Amino acid sequence: MTDDVNWQNLRNQFPTLDNTNYLNTCSLGLLSNQSKDALLSYIDTWTTLGASAWYSDWIAKINSLKEEFAKLINASPDEIAIMPSVSQAIAVISSCIDLNPDDEVVTSDLDFPTIAHNFMGRELKGQGKVKIVKSESMQYVDTEKFISHISEKTKLVATSRVYYLSGYINDYEKIMNAAKKNNALFFLDDYQATGQLPINVKEKDIDIFVSGGLKWLLGGSGVVYMYVKKELINQLEPSVTGWHSHKRQFEFDPYTLEFSDTAS
Repeated sequence: MTDDVNWQNLRNQFPTLDNTNYLNTCSLGLLSNQSKDALLSYIDTWTTLGASAWYSDWIAKINSLKEEFAKLINASPDEIAIMPSVSQAIAVISSCIDLNPDDEVVTSDLDFPTIAHNFMGRELKGQGKVKIVKSESMQYVDTEKFISHISEKTKLVATSRVYYLSGYINDYEKIMNAAKKNNALFFLDDYQATGQLPINVKEKDIDIFVSGGLKWLLGGSGVVYMYVKKELINQLEPSVTGWHSHKRQFEFDPYTLEFSDTAS
């Protein structure tokens, strides 16, 4: 923080604060005047240009979003994919992982349930098992207890930097290191941290990282950012995919699937 920030001017960006003290950004960030103007501009562009807006405005803005988020976490724009939700992001990553009946995915009961639910769906089909590490206090999960559930059977470890129920800052790096020692992928859900706690995904050597605009980034719903480490992009081939994942997406080729060299 700097001493020359005009906090009152920043506060004035949020009309809700004229009438209330708001303490629920962990669920939904307030709408700022700036974000409201951007929404109205989107509607005006849609109204004025129709489908032409895709090529004259919106696709460039999608690329700009990737660039801005990449700067925030110290990544390359090619390592960023934009998704509608973390549920969709975890579904895409899940579809990259072959799971035999005895393979395991490890998460905790303080991580948002969309992670466990996705892999429970696969477990019902005989594709792996979900191990949920139980919190004794519902405030935090003991790090050593979490690590004890990771083994050579583990294919993916998924946890949060900040737990959504308690706000506790998780010692995720120790958990991540244990995952890597067992050749498991590490997935960090950072939705409750990005925007209030800095992070450098390169320095931390994180495999997969998700966050979004809904909470501390104050950008509203429907935009989630997924980072995939460059070295992993060509190793992960999802079956949950779409036309933006194609190397030549604007050829609209229905006969071949050649994955992009980016996270897309």
